[in-house]
Amino acid sequence: MPFTPFHLGPALLFGLVFFSYLDFPTFLVANVIVDIEPLMILALGLDLPLHGFFHSFLGGTIVSLFLAFAMINVGKFLKPPLSFFRLEQTQHITNVFAAALSGVYLHIILDARLYMDIKPFYPFRVNPFYSGSIFAGFEMYGFCLVSALAGVILYLFKILRTRT
Repeated sequence: MPFTPFHLGPALLFGLVFFSYLDFPTFLVANVIVDIEPLMILALGLDLPLHGFFHSFLGGTIVSLFLAFAMINVGKFLKPPLSFFRLEQTQHITNVFAAALSGVYLHIILDARLYMDIKPFYPFRVNPFYSGSIFAGFEMYGFCLVSALAGVILYLFKILRTRT
């Protein structure tokens, strides 16, 4: 899903479900950061597959490490908006790294169901997640939209529960 907001649906849902274990803002960013790769390929007109090295677990691990270090450094600046949305968390290094890695991997797995050019186990050229079904796009986008709806409902429930 090149640079689409669809990945934010599962990010919101799973980020709230595992709120105690994952750094929420890191998880949100991790679910979309990998799509910088196809964005740059399209913007620069490069003759490369849209989903290259960074859409593999090896490349994604590198991205997640850089993301985790960046989020640790900007975490203090995120406290006011997180507080405003009642999503306060104490930043722990393990939660940041877990969020970065799991968010990037979730992105790769979701995209690997749709796109033949993704090689999640690079340097191996196999994609065992690829569906090949004509309904794969409908299923994946539907999953992302339903996840977004469930995430919003879970967030509203969390807000209402903290008010009482």
